[in-house]
Amino acid sequence: MSPISTEYIKLEQFLKRIDLVPTGGQAKIFILEHDIEVNGEKEQRRGRKLYPGDEVKVDEKLYRVK
Repeated sequence: MSPISTEYIKLEQFLKRIDLVPTGGQAKIFILEHDIEVNGEKEQRRGRKLYPGDEVKVDEKLYRVK
């Protein structure tokens, strides 16, 4: 995955970028149905801002925002 070119990226955009969902609407459902943590805290907001260095854990798989 290439680094983001903005200050932050929203969780729904991140999920699309790592190919877990194809659309924002599906991201909303995906977030509600899966165990997602951002920096160790459970997260269910698709608009959550992610910054470089943040860690996103999706169903036990860990990703880092670059």
